[in-house]
This record gives sequence, C-alpha cells and structure tokens, in this order.
Amino acid sequence: MTTTPIKRLLGALCLALSSLSPAGGLYLYEMATEDLGLAGAGSAARAQDASTLASNPAGMTRLDGNQFSAGGQLLYGDLDYEMARGRLEGPGNVIGWLPAASIFYSHSISNDLKAGIGLYGNFGLSLDFGDQWAGRNLVSKATMIGMTLQPTLAYRIDDAWSLGAGLGINYGIFSLTRDQVGDRGEVTRDDHDWAANAHLGAMYTLSPDTRLGLMWTSEVKYQFDVDASGQLPLSGISWSLPVNAAVSSPQQAMFSVVHALDSRWTLLGNLGWQDWSRFSDMDVSTASRSVSSRLRLQDTWHVAAGVQYQWDAQTRLNMGIAHDDSMYVDQGDTSLTMPASATWRFGIGAQHALDSNTSLGLAFEYVDSGEARVSQPAPLAGRYSHPRMYFISANYAHRF
Repeated sequence: MTTTPIKRLLGALCLALSSLSPAGGLYLYEMATEDLGLAGAGSAARAQDASTLASNPAGMTRLDGNQFSAGGQLLYGDLDYEMARGRLEGPGNVIGWLPAASIFYSHSISNDLKAGIGLYGNFGLSLDFGDQWAGRNLVSKATMIGMTLQPTLAYRIDDAWSLGAGLGINYGIFSLTRDQVGDRGEVTRDDHDWAANAHLGAMYTLSPDTRLGLMWTSEVKYQFDVDASGQLPLSGISWSLPVNAAVSSPQQAMFSVVHALDSRWTLLGNLGWQDWSRFSDMDVSTASRSVSSRLRLQDTWHVAAGVQYQWDAQTRLNMGIAHDDSMYVDQGDTSLTMPASATWRFGIGAQHALDSNTSLGLAFEYVDSGEARVSQPAPLAGRYSHPRMYFISANYAHRF
C-alpha cells in the first residue's frame, strides 16, 4: 500500500499529538496538561483550565471568560523485550523517546453557555523492534495511534448542575513494517481511518468546597485494511498478529471528586472503568493451519488520589498517584504488539501564575508496569520484564 503525502503529514501530526504508552489498556491519561502532575487524580472534576473539555466538558462552565491552553511533553519509554530462547537475538528497548502535544480553547457564549474545541491524542502505542532481531520477518515496527479533534458545548443548568457534550472526530493510523523473507528488504503496510465517538459529562457542586464529576466516552472503532500476517523465523509458517483490539478503543467512564480542606489544601480522587472485555476472544490464525489461540481481555479499573497545595498567591503544587488494572486475563499470555499490565503512576508538578490571566506549569510523571509475558507465536516467546515510562511536560494557559 502506497503512503500518500497527506497520510505522511497526518501521521507526523498524530505522533506529535499522541503520547504513546502501555497502560492498563492503550488509553492514555497523559495529554501534556496539569493533570500529569496529579497522575490524573480529579480529572473529571478539577476544571481549572480549558483542557477540562477533554476530561469533562461540563467543567467549561466553571471557566471565566475565554481561555486557551496548550502543552508539550516528552516521554521516554524503557520497555525491553527479552527473548525466552537465549540463542535468538532480542530487540532490547522498543520505545525510547517520543514527543506529544495538545491544544484547547474554551469560549464563553454567555455566563452559562460555553463552547470549546480541543486537539489531542489519548490512545495508541508505537513499538520499534529494529531490523536485526529474530522476529523481524513478522514485525520490526508497529504503530497504532489516534488523534482527536473535539468540538464541545457545556451548559450550567443552575448553581449545582452543569452538563457538557463533545463530538470526537478521531483520526487513526495503523502501520506494520517487517523484513521480507530472503533478505529482499523491508515492507510497510499501513492504512488510516476516521471514526466518531461521543464525550458526555456532568458536574455537580455539592458545596462551595466539594465538586463531583462524571465523564463517559463511547467506543472508537477503526477499520484498517492491513494484512497483519508474516513469516515466522525458523518455523517456515505464517502468523497473523492479533491487532483487532489494538486499533479500537473501548467505552470508558470516569468519576472524580475534588474537595477543598481549606484555602491551601485540596484533595482529589478518581474511580474509572474501561470496557476492554468487549474486544476479548479474537481469533489468531495462521496461513498454513488453523489454531484456536485467543486474545483474552478483561475490563480494567482505575483509581487515583492526589493533592494540591497553594504555596502562595501565584504558585500551586500538585502531587498524585494512580493504579490501573491490566486488560489481560492472564499476564502469561499477552500480545507481542500490545504489551500491557497493571500500572502505577506517580506524578508531581507546579503551576505558576505570571499575572492574573496567564500561567505556566511543569510536571513529571513516573509510570511503573508489571511483567507481560508473550507465549505466541512460540518461536518469539519472551517477556516485557519491567516496563517503565518517564513523562516531562510543560503547559501554558491564558484567559482573554
């Protein structure tokens, strides 16, 4: 399949706007916003800048005037794949450095009605196994990423209730590169697709000190025309990578709470759910024979807790911790191109007001995941022993 200049441009934009990380599933919480320093805690109820349109559209009703926010981040992924058979060469670290960015704008039509738009990435994975490892005839590079353009509306019903809705216009890319058998060079198969989904949010002000937020995001289903089958080393048979779930993102729900203890201390929390079992039991087939291998996925749960401390009139400090379940039923049977496991996030950051309308923020997050073992295809069996991620982000916010 030939890659057109437009597809190359959109692919580069997707890579710039999508941070890529193996979390509980392939959904991401890292979008180069202040949430990074909180490990996402309180995301559906915080509503402190225009990025709330992605985490809960209803939060725009809490923003004064017109607000713009933008952020950039760098991710370093330490994700080594270790082969089970010592005589075969493994690829080593398959991620390395990756950039990301996001842009958001919220506009006040009236005190109670807000409109906004955001451009961000929050789904995907990009792996580079290199062209020297034992499985290069099956996969040397695999990329599954998504970018979202989200127009959004929010309305304040009364002093307690606000509702918000956004339309996700999602652009997805799937690309698979492998070496051809017989040293005939590498070949890349890729495709792209557009898909729409819904973002619905509600926010309830329980008291001047306490807010509750609920966010629901519908499934995104990409359809890619890519042949994922390739030649296995040593065995002489063909194998098809189980990519169906990797190019779709499930529905998810997030409940958050924000509670101010006093003028300086604020507590934040999350409880979330992702419907990964929707993509379970997907057949894996070979060209030479029929096999009954399955991709066994389960729903995942997310919990997070964080704290904000108002150091002085200009500076706010953030800290948070989060945990996500693994989307695999059995960590001893995961996919080579979908390394995921139970994950801990630890975030810290600071937001500083330059004046009454402008602020800058810095944040750091460490992501620690458990082991993911790959049993199929058998000649390439191995493990991702201790995946780690390091995020560094900066964000800018301005009120007009």
